[in-house]
Amino acid sequence: MDGTQEIQLGKMNELPIVKEVEFGYYLDGGELLGEILLPRGEIVEGESPLQTGTKLMVFLYLDYEERLVATMKKPLAMVGDFAFLEVSWVNNFGAFLHWGPQKDLFVPFREQKKKMQKGQSYIVHLHIDEETYRIVASAKVDRYLHTDFPPYHPGDEVQILIWQKTELGLKAIVDNRYCGLLYDNQVFRHIKTGDCMKAYIQQIREDGKIDLSLQPSGQKAVADFSNVLLQHLKENGGSTPLGDKSAAEEIYALFGVSKKVFKKAIGDLYKKRLILITPQGLRLTTEA
Repeated sequence: MDGTQEIQLGKMNELPIVKEVEFGYYLDGGELLGEILLPRGEIVEGESPLQTGTKLMVFLYLDYEERLVATMKKPLAMVGDFAFLEVSWVNNFGAFLHWGPQKDLFVPFREQKKKMQKGQSYIVHLHIDEETYRIVASAKVDRYLHTDFPPYHPGDEVQILIWQKTELGLKAIVDNRYCGLLYDNQVFRHIKTGDCMKAYIQQIREDGKIDLSLQPSGQKAVADFSNVLLQHLKENGGSTPLGDKSAAEEIYALFGVSKKVFKKAIGDLYKKRLILITPQGLRLTTEA
């Protein structure tokens, strides 16, 4: 194995097979780690047969006996990730979360914001404990968020994980790094903690706080949706019962955009004489 390759606990690593045994395969962990067991039950069958020298993408973790083992099954989250995970069981030391590997993920009591309950799910951050070298999780996620000024611009597309409800809206973790806020007036459908979705940067405040939107802003959003609306009308008999008087929830349920964007698109298509606005909704013109 290339001695320059860094093997990372709690992450995916590409390791070659050294030998096959009755209960699985041994992988080359280099001089420092030696051979790492890939149990037969952790193998995901592929198109190519497994043999000595075959390189496999595996996730590395510590089993119940604190031995380094590999699995080809990708976990729900890896070291460095924020994730929404369910509690499998609780004992006198803390809670244990289901995350994919056979050994559940430990959350010590000191890392819980409130006592975790079996069957409930929580937003946590995965990291390696510096004292024990075990993979653990913490519900005190604030301390793991980046504090540098976010490198975004208005309109940038990001991925968010819904974190918690506030008086202003929903806190979200942006690109697994920063904290952002999705205001209530930007939300037109039911969203709950743990939901992952695409969002857009609305603005970066002077203090570095991020305001989010579920729709792109500005003329691009209107132009893009104008084409979507026009295509929808063409594919649905040339009309829709929705119009500028329709409820925002109805509009979002069908098109996934705000009422503001919907009305601007109506205006855009109407000016181009592509639609008619009637009491029954919108209808294509003969010019469309």
